[in-house]
Formats: sequence, C-alpha cells, structure tokens
Amino acid sequence: MNEFNELRWWQDDLSERFDALIFDCDGTLTDSMPLHYRAWRDTLLARGVEFPEPRFYSMGGMPTDKIIDILCGEQNVSVDVDATAQAKEDAFEDLMGELQPLQIVCDCAARHRGQMPMAVASGGIRPIVERQLKQIETFDWFGAIVTSEDTELHKPEPDAFLLAARLLDVDPTRCLVFEDSPLGFDAACRAGMQFVDVRPTVAANGK
Repeated sequence: MNEFNELRWWQDDLSERFDALIFDCDGTLTDSMPLHYRAWRDTLLARGVEFPEPRFYSMGGMPTDKIIDILCGEQNVSVDVDATAQAKEDAFEDLMGELQPLQIVCDCAARHRGQMPMAVASGGIRPIVERQLKQIETFDWFGAIVTSEDTELHKPEPDAFLLAARLLDVDPTRCLVFEDSPLGFDAACRAGMQFVDVRPTVAANGK
C-alpha cells in the first residue's frame, strides 16, 4: 500500500512533495456517508432488499447501479435498477439540507488552493457531486471533477484517478489522493499514487 503518513497532511505544505492533490467527495470533503446510508436503507427496504451498514461502508466509491446489481443478485430480488437508482438519489437529495463539510479536509484543500492543481474524483453521479461541492462552497476550487459517468471502470480500478491526473496535466505518480474507503485506496495504488486515509484524522478532530 502507498499510504502517505510521513507528514501532518492537515497542516503541512504538500506542494513541496507533490504536484497535484486529488480528493474523493463523499466521506472525504463532505460528511455525506450517513446521509447516503439513510437514503440507501429506506430505498432498498421499500423494495425488499437489505443493506447492512457495515456492508454499505465497504462499498464506498462504487456506483449506485452496481451496488443495486450486487445486492439484488445476492438476495435474489428483482428490481428496476434505473428506477431504484433514481429513487435512491432522490432520497439523498431530500437529505442534503443536513450536509456538512469535513472541515479538516476542506481546510487542507483551501490552504493549497491556487498553489497547486486540485481535482475531485468520485464514484458518485455528476449532479449530486457538483451539488455537494457547491453547497460546501468548494466547487470552484478544482481544475477537474471526475464522476462515475466519465469512466467505464470505477474504483477499485484506477481510471477515475488517472483521468483526473490527465485533466490536470500532472504525472500520476506526483499526485496525492485523499480518500476514505478501501476501494479508493486500492484505486489510488493501482494508479501509482500515494494516498491519505482521512478517517483517523477526521475522527480525532471531531469532523
């Protein structure tokens, strides 16, 4: 694993070590994962599908339609995937008034804004990702925003991170990724990038 833990990333100048920063959105820049889980739980239970919370977190970064396919296949339940995905996104949008930034990560991004290229690479759909970034007032900080529509393969495959690096015109090996999920960590490693697991620092600093 290429986890980067040499510096206090939340307060150090990362431009001395890297040429670009790439951030996941959900659970990294925004404290959206509890809201996503509530939307998932209610949407799927209404269709007879169970989604335990630990399983939800293990699938962080995976596109909505793929999650539905996997869960329904495992539980032998037939649903309209597109309609279910839309229902889940609608349920999440209804909860977005509760959305808050993960401040320590956003502060890190703010500190490097204008100093080095930055991108977002998310497994979410573009309308939801962009709305979150606008709500926490970070949308215009990033030179590229990559979402699930932009690549055929998704985390843990490296495609989203590699596309973000290409759009920033930066060597992938010179990028530092900020992530909160095992799928994202794997994707960063496969892209040849070092990554930060933001979860311990976020938890220690009370978000």
